[in-house]
Amino acid sequence: MDYRRIYRQLKMLLGIGRVTGMTDTGLTQTLQFRTPLDVMSAHRLAEFGFSSAPPIGSDVLVASLGGDRSSPIVIATNHRGSRLTGLKAGETAIYNQTGMYVKLTASGIEVEAKGQSVTVSDATTVTINASTGVVMNTPSLKVSGDVIDNTGSGNASTLKQLRDAYNDHTHAVKGVQTGSSQVTSEAPGTEVG
Repeated sequence: MDYRRIYRQLKMLLGIGRVTGMTDTGLTQTLQFRTPLDVMSAHRLAEFGFSSAPPIGSDVLVASLGGDRSSPIVIATNHRGSRLTGLKAGETAIYNQTGMYVKLTASGIEVEAKGQSVTVSDATTVTINASTGVVMNTPSLKVSGDVIDNTGSGNASTLKQLRDAYNDHTHAVKGVQTGSSQVTSEAPGTEVG
């Protein structure tokens, strides 16, 4: 048995490098990376359901099947400058290079958008179930369609219907003339828009 050969192959099983380029157009992502010995390319394996594009300069952990450096596979990446720090035991986060993140904590879910938009697209219905309330701190709330409140009690009237009813209503004013005469007041001076 050639122990030197086995030892050499074991030493070649894992290596480290730094990303110098990336292609993310194929069935698997390909990273170009520099090791202390040379520049190589390898497919990158990632967990199902997660996808990312490691920035140039990210560290990589490379596995070489059977210790053969001609067939490397990137099995882990880390970008030191943007790694989210300060997580507590049991917390999980998805983050990017600009500092945006979604963090799952023991006390709830945090979303940090770093001043950028958050968009939910192509949903048939979005449901928020909150036991005590929903708070929106914003100078403006814009809704493109009708708003219906208190739906749990059977209310079907929209805010537009309520505005229209208010803007069109008048009052019968009684008792301003003698007898049984009555006059109708004018519609409200300021309409609800």
